[in-house]
Amino acid sequence: MAQTDFSQIEEKIGYTFRDKRLLETAFTHASYAGETGTESNERLEFLGDALLGFLVADALFRAGGEDEGEMTARRIRLVSAEPLEGAVRAMGLEKYLRISAGMRGDPGKKAVSSLFEALVAAVYLDGGMEPARQFVAAHLSLAAQAEPNYKGDLQEYLQGRHLPRAVYEVTGRRGEPPETHFTVRASAAGKSAVGGGATIRAAEKAAAKALLSALISQGE
Repeated sequence: MAQTDFSQIEEKIGYTFRDKRLLETAFTHASYAGETGTESNERLEFLGDALLGFLVADALFRAGGEDEGEMTARRIRLVSAEPLEGAVRAMGLEKYLRISAGMRGDPGKKAVSSLFEALVAAVYLDGGMEPARQFVAAHLSLAAQAEPNYKGDLQEYLQGRHLPRAVYEVTGRRGEPPETHFTVRASAAGKSAVGGGATIRAAEKAAAKALLSALISQGE
């Protein structure tokens, strides 16, 4: 990253770094670091993941009006790869990411979404919690991913705890179209929950919602 790029990036981010090395590291993908012997953004990504989870949880708590299960589900959606990737692309930052020659072109969802986490950590280390909070608030709307995706939420929850994917099983069907009703059981982490709906997909979503709520309430 050329020195002249810093001001352009900082303008897009909305924060001016005192330590430009933090900014440079945040934009250094592991593939580039491996080729050049420089430090990658993986350590920043690790810290940023934890900070982002806290900052989003804090914002949701302060917003009020939701129970623990719904706040957890929303937090999972907000810090998942899709909204983070969208935030980076909205700022036009993906083009500054330093990647290996073999990755030339679009760096892909994982690398782009991880950049957001690395930036959260870099801002925090350079300026403290308040600038990091402002960065997240400015670029990651709490309204993002407002439409519930309970199967996705459940998968993110399980993945974050290194647990196997949920298994869905159709356990019942009654009636004929357009009055058909399906029942589905979702199982994961040694627990299961049942949901119903007019389609198998709707029943799976209901089962996933019930299972996620049960796992959260029991602290799994």
